[in-house]
Amino acid sequence: MPDASIWTALADPHRRAIVALLLERPRPVGEIVEACGLSQPSTSKHLKVLRETGLVRVRQDAQRRVYALDPAPIAELDAWLTPYRALWNRSLDALGRRLDATPDATAQPPPKD
Repeated sequence: MPDASIWTALADPHRRAIVALLLERPRPVGEIVEACGLSQPSTSKHLKVLRETGLVRVRQDAQRRVYALDPAPIAELDAWLTPYRALWNRSLDALGRRLDATPDATAQPPPKD
């Protein structure tokens, strides 16, 4: 099971937004601040939590700090969720079969002669 701190870090919507941004590409702090609409100190606090849980890593680029996702914790979450994903897929497949077998309520009745 993944470390509980990862779940706690991802529970915050601002941190999830940061993770989504970093999914696209690594970004300097200034871009993250601008994209999230948070203050610099608030963004830095969120990045610190993500860094401490191992979800992101940081590198210096001259005077800038550039953040990137670390795929290892995400892969750990994915592996843990795999059996649950199979459960949902079975349920959704059953729902799809049920819907396919149900007459379409929006279908027009055949024209009367």
